Amino acid sequence: MTQSIAILGASGYTGAELVRLLATHPTFRITALSADRKAGLPMAEVFPFLRHLSLPTLQKIDEIDFSQIDLCFCALPHGTSQAVIAALPRDLNIVDLSADFRLRDPAAYATWYGQPHSQPELQAEAVYGLTEFYRADIAAARLVAGTGCNAATGQYAVTPLIAAGVIDLDRIVIDLKAGVSGAGRSLKENLLHAELSEGTHPYSAGGRHRHLGEFDQEFSRAAGRPVRVQFTPHLLPMNRGILATVYLDGDPAQVHAALVARYAPEPFLQVLPFGALPSTRDVRGSNFVHIGVTGDRIAGRTIVVAVLDNLTKGSSGQAIQNANMMLGVEETAGLLLAPVFP
Repeated sequence: MTQSIAILGASGYTGAELVRLLATHPTFRITALSADRKAGLPMAEVFPFLRHLSLPTLQKIDEIDFSQIDLCFCALPHGTSQAVIAALPRDLNIVDLSADFRLRDPAAYATWYGQPHSQPELQAEAVYGLTEFYRADIAAARLVAGTGCNAATGQYAVTPLIAAGVIDLDRIVIDLKAGVSGAGRSLKENLLHAELSEGTHPYSAGGRHRHLGEFDQEFSRAAGRPVRVQFTPHLLPMNRGILATVYLDGDPAQVHAALVARYAPEPFLQVLPFGALPSTRDVRGSNFVHIGVTGDRIAGRTIVVAVLDNLTKGSSGQAIQNANMMLGVEETAGLLLAPVFP
């Protein structure tokens, strides 16, 4: 059975990644693509790497006939999805890739995003889209909120350890490196090649990064009490990928065993043998997450390293994984592409 898919915001990085992945999906068919400034253009002109595909021409959102759509991906900028989704049909399945519905508490959203949420009823309805931890809720949901890519990487490394009770909850440090595509496709001076290449730098340090709202929400939920982590992201001059190095107080063998036990049945989560550490190059362009664990020279301290592709497992691949469950399709459908190497 073929299912009709719309992508709103198809001219951005996550929109293009959705198209790339959906091209191999066994049942999903793209029947509508929207863009604002690029409406009327063929996707081949916006993204020449997709010219081999037969795709709908980009159009305005209000030109789409949603009565013919089974599921809609919203790959719109943060702050835009709220009003757009509120105007869509109430029986339409939606996966939102923006930050607009990730935080359950409206007060937390206002704190981290600097303005009140305009659609609190929809916010209350949305299911947090970290697939491996909310499967049953996602399968029954109409609106799923995709996670932040940085937030997903840190959670894959830490959440099972909180649930297993093998780490000190008050001593969690997440040092994260991210590729530049995580900042989106909009023109920004600090992301120009001459400004970014041949160096790296931290950003939003000292507890100012918005994905901390997701860490607070999800880690506290797993622990049953407030958990606050120390988190510093860094921007690397590479296109794709996130690497999170997490410093913990806990026995390394117990930490490794807890991650192996939790992720053994997961199709996309791979825990490496103890002492082996992952690289972003080994998951590039894929929906896989690699996690490594090693001990520190100081007894009782552990280092966990998690890597994923921010555009795939951190965003568009995760969105398709959620959509598969919402529409009753095999969870891995369209997502078993091998990583791109070299």
